Amino acid sequence: MPQLEISDLITAVDPESGRRLPVRRAEAVELLRADGDLRAARLVAELPADRDGVLDPDAVDRLLIRVHTELQRLSEELRIGRRLVHLIGPLSTAIRATGHPGPFRLVDIGCGLGFLVRWLAATGALGPDVELVGVDLNAALVGEADRLARAERLDCRFVHGNAFALPEAATVYVSTGVLHHFPEPALAEFFRAQGESPAMAFCHYDIAATGLAPIGAWVFHRARMRHPVGRHDGVASARRAHGDESLLRAAAAAPGMRPLLYEPRRVANPFCTTLRPVLGVRPHLEAPLRQALGQASRRLLDAEQFARVAR
Repeated sequence: MPQLEISDLITAVDPESGRRLPVRRAEAVELLRADGDLRAARLVAELPADRDGVLDPDAVDRLLIRVHTELQRLSEELRIGRRLVHLIGPLSTAIRATGHPGPFRLVDIGCGLGFLVRWLAATGALGPDVELVGVDLNAALVGEADRLARAERLDCRFVHGNAFALPEAATVYVSTGVLHHFPEPALAEFFRAQGESPAMAFCHYDIAATGLAPIGAWVFHRARMRHPVGRHDGVASARRAHGDESLLRAAAAAPGMRPLLYEPRRVANPFCTTLRPVLGVRPHLEAPLRQALGQASRRLLDAEQFARVAR
C-alpha cells in the first residue's frame, strides 16, 4: 500500500531559510517505484523537467495550487473551522482567564492556501483581538493565500518560512492535516519545538487512524477531486495517519506542556470520526480549559486516562 505522497516528493525546501531546493524527477520516480506505487511513479514521470532532469518549479507550483484549491472542499465539508473553534474558543477563554497579557496570536503551521486562517478572519469566530497568521514553507502556496486574503479583504497575514522562527511569538499553534507528514521521530521534534517556544498551547487536527479512513478518503477524493495527484495523496494521507498512542507519545516530548487527546478513536464512533486533535497546554491552563469546555471536557483525555480507556 502506498505510503508516500507525491506532493512531498516533488518539492524540497531548506527548513531554516525556506530556500527552494532542486528536485530531480528520476529520484522521485525511483522512490515511488521502490515503494511499489507504480501509478504515482508514472504521474511524476509525466511532470516537466529541464535538460538536467530537475523538475520545473513553476509547473510544480501550478500543480500544488490546483491540488490545494480542490483540497479546500475537504476543509469546507468537514467544517474544519468550526471544529477548531470548538476547542480554541474555550482555550482562549482559559488563557485570558489566567491573566495572559496579550496579544493573542494564533499561528497556523503548514497553512497551505490559508483556508483555516481566512475562515477565522471572515467569521470573526475567535473575536477581534486575535491575530491570525498562516505560515508555510512553500512560497507559492503562501503567495496564493495572501492574494486570496487581499481579494476577500480579510484581516490576517501569511508568512513564507519556519513557523518557529517568527519574530513575534505565537500564543497558540494550530494545524490541520499536517501531522501525518512527519514520521514519529520527527513528530516528537515538531512538538518539542512548540514546548520550547513561549506558546501557551497547541492544537493540531489530523486524520483519525481508523480502519475506515483509507476507504473514506478514497470515496471522498474520487467524488470531489479532479486531479489524479490530489486523489492519490488523499488516500496516502489516510494510510499514513498516526494512531492515538503515537500522537500522545510524540506530544509528550513538548517540554512544559500537558499532552491531551480529544475524542480518541476508542471513545468515538468510527463511522463518524474523520479528524481528531491532539492538544498541549501549559499545566496551569488545564483546569480552566476543562471548566470552559463544560460537559465536553469528558472527551478530553490525558495519557493516564487514555491508557485506562485503551485497556
